[in-house]
Amino acid sequence: MGVRFAVLGPVQVTADGRELTGLAPRHRAVLAYLLLHAGTVLNADQLIDAVWGVTPPDTARAQIQAAVTAIRRVLREAGAARLLATRAGGYTIDPPWLDTQEFAGQMAAVQADDDPDAAVRRIRDALALWRGQPLADVNADYVESARSRLEQRRLSAIERLADIELSAGRHEELIDELSAHVAAYPLRERLSGQLMLALHRAGRQADALSVARAFRESLVEQQGLDPGRAFVALEQAILRDDPDLQIRPSADRRDEAAPGEPARRANFLPYDVPDFAGRITELERIAGHRPDVPILAIDGMAGIGKTALVVHAAHRLADRYPDGQLFVDLQAHTAGHEPVEAGAALETLLRQLGVPAERVPASLTARAALWRAELAGRKTVIVLDNATDTAHVRPLLPGASASLVLITSRRRLIDLDGAHALSMDVLMAKDGVELFTSIVGERAKAEPAAVLDVLQLCGFLPLAVRIAAARLRHRPRWTVGYLADRLRDERRRLAELSTSDRGVAAAFTLSYVHLEAERQRMFRLLGVHPGRDIDAYAAAALAGVPVDEAETLLEDLLDAHVLVQHEPGRYTFHDLLREHARATASAEETSDTRHDALTRLLDHYRSTAVAAIGVLYPFGKLRRPAIPETEVETVPFRDDAEATAWLDAERVNLVAAAAHAADGGWPIHAGQLATTLHPYLDGHAHHADGITLHAKALDAARRRGDKAAEAPALLDLAWVYWRQGRYEESSETCRSALDLCREIGDLLGQSRAHNTLGNVCLRQQEYARADHHLRHALGLSREIGNPVGEAYALSNLGISHERQGRYTEALDHHHRALELHRRLRSRNGEARVLDLLGQVYQRQGRPEQAHDHHRQALELCRELGNRNDEAAPLNGLGEAARSLGDHGQAAARHNEALSIARELGNRPEEARAHEGLARVHRDRGGFEPARDHAKRALDLYTDLRVPDAGGIEALLAELG
Repeated sequence: MGVRFAVLGPVQVTADGRELTGLAPRHRAVLAYLLLHAGTVLNADQLIDAVWGVTPPDTARAQIQAAVTAIRRVLREAGAARLLATRAGGYTIDPPWLDTQEFAGQMAAVQADDDPDAAVRRIRDALALWRGQPLADVNADYVESARSRLEQRRLSAIERLADIELSAGRHEELIDELSAHVAAYPLRERLSGQLMLALHRAGRQADALSVARAFRESLVEQQGLDPGRAFVALEQAILRDDPDLQIRPSADRRDEAAPGEPARRANFLPYDVPDFAGRITELERIAGHRPDVPILAIDGMAGIGKTALVVHAAHRLADRYPDGQLFVDLQAHTAGHEPVEAGAALETLLRQLGVPAERVPASLTARAALWRAELAGRKTVIVLDNATDTAHVRPLLPGASASLVLITSRRRLIDLDGAHALSMDVLMAKDGVELFTSIVGERAKAEPAAVLDVLQLCGFLPLAVRIAAARLRHRPRWTVGYLADRLRDERRRLAELSTSDRGVAAAFTLSYVHLEAERQRMFRLLGVHPGRDIDAYAAAALAGVPVDEAETLLEDLLDAHVLVQHEPGRYTFHDLLREHARATASAEETSDTRHDALTRLLDHYRSTAVAAIGVLYPFGKLRRPAIPETEVETVPFRDDAEATAWLDAERVNLVAAAAHAADGGWPIHAGQLATTLHPYLDGHAHHADGITLHAKALDAARRRGDKAAEAPALLDLAWVYWRQGRYEESSETCRSALDLCREIGDLLGQSRAHNTLGNVCLRQQEYARADHHLRHALGLSREIGNPVGEAYALSNLGISHERQGRYTEALDHHHRALELHRRLRSRNGEARVLDLLGQVYQRQGRPEQAHDHHRQALELCRELGNRNDEAAPLNGLGEAARSLGDHGQAAARHNEALSIARELGNRPEEARAHEGLARVHRDRGGFEPARDHAKRALDLYTDLRVPDAGGIEALLAELG
């Protein structure tokens, strides 16, 4: 007989018929929970939560370990210690025989059994496995809910047995058995209905109605409810002695809505959940379907609520389809079951229509023909739930019929001709709040912010929201905020979103196992990706396959609803599926495989970034790192627009990948990506990303002791600090970089350091020191043949001369810089110098020329998409317009500059915009807004440590 486990009664372990003893109560509690989740890896935290709930003792973990040891010791006596295995994620047990599995197997076999006597024997054999109350000797937090679920399965089996016995005409023999069950479960509506039907068929109408009265009274007294429609219909049929209540040939009536009601009007739909929330658009689509398109295919990811939607919709449409509401679960993604074959599904549907068993043909073709014939004159709504693919449902479709077919599948049924498709997305926020609150109650209303946190952590996935809400409802000491805190731990989030009989991870696993091997591999490797989304090129690098093959795999995963697409050509995960993919990769791929995949991905990002930056900034070759050749495919770029589009689309991924590289085993990739991306991030004002990226690169270089990589990271970081007006940090960082560049003989780095220090001095109005640094930068740039550095040093010296009133020298330096930028095709540099020339002309009292140069600079910035430098020419245009007497235009331009500067964190130009607006309002007599803007400007200048910039203090004094 081997080793057997039993929980349908006291927890029991036997070996060859002999009971194995030696387990204490706590040990039995742990063993039983493992058996209820046989084949599933459970970690210590899950076991602790199951046994003790919200208040475990300090020794909980030690007690779990002691229980596992004790269970293994008992199993060792039977030579079966291997059955309880330790895995990376926890413990799992694989019982060779378990009474709950045997029970489920017997009941599953009944559904395909044509012989009522054989079906009765199977059910009675299954019920004989019960040795009393399930988990009778176990005391733990999980027991009550687990026991209730097991009892529900037993009662369902009893009701199934009663249906078959009643159909076979054995109502007399059944009365005593049903009476005992009704006495034990007085609120079980279906049992009471079966007893009423048995008594009625036995000629005991008064007794049948007495049972009905007793049920009504118990229901009102204990729950304050009235019976359901099916019960009322049966009661009325008994009262009028309806002949349809007598025996009909029907092999399967387990889901019949009302015994005695004509079969053609039976409702076989599952229970419609009372807390259904939202989905207004989807329900309207279903209700408003075109009569000439009677097939709707609803698809979506696991846990999105497809079945709940179609069941709810079908119940609402019942009056429009009076000839019946039919339902079959095709079990494409049901744990422990193979998909239901089309022939078996047709048999179920035909019997739901009332076709006797002897009339159901044997062949699939004949069954499909009979199905179409039976539907031809009927108006029914038919739910084909959980389909694998188009081939799975095609034989089940009606011919010419007024019926409506609702199909659900995790895969898009794109080749189902004549059907309308409806793809489901996650819940909207308000619908998520409604669902969560309907389950949790008042506690949810008391913590609205925490409810939104929970919903976001659940990714607004209905299954996750339901499980999270159910956990909270059954833990009265928990707050919504406490639940949110538990869900924030990514390592255990999926474990939190599971119960003993369902879970988000389990639903995802069923989607995964139905994928083909190469698609499973792509799914796993996508879980390794550190970014937000991915295109076919990056996926190809990650998986080491050609781009065309990668795109095909991505599209297949999209059709299977394990990926999401928010824009063409880009693929991403739902947040919870991403965690599942990451966990699956960790479990099924070796660390070397994951490392190799990430290396290919980083090679791709680095090579493609270098190519894109090369298109956009062809003059910056001296600063770009020399990278090794790679076999991975890079994205081809034909022009600036394509290069910019790729960088814009991949920016978040590039920063995430570089940060991951810095924290992991790829410090060289991290530094080279940071250096490569610097001009793009700077030019497009992505300064927060720049800080993150350069700080990570700096840490990685220092950990590795790589001074050659440390220097550019310091220089790039110092420049971003300067952009943000953080002058002390910029100066300090830059001086460290200058010292390091001198130490390692890096002349390019030294010239960059002097240029940045010169810019800091310019902002702080220290012109002599600025000239010192900028002349060094100019000399070093010329020495190493760096015309880009030379052009920027010239223009910066021009700024210094302009601020000191040396306008002729300023114009000379700017014109030389402009010539260099144009020769180099450095259009960003050209825009900057045009703006600087406008400033000189403004200072010279030549506002028309100033306005013309600022306009050219602004147009060029906008053409290049360089928002970082737009604020300066806008402020310049405002100053020129004010000088020309156009105060309306001046205010408009300064306001534009203010908006952009605030958005990008450009505090120097923000201060300048406030100052310009203060002067415009002063000129127009608006002293109150003038004072407000002047104060804001002064606050910013003070914060930036710029001494009395533009005479703002004098303006404030004038305004009073």
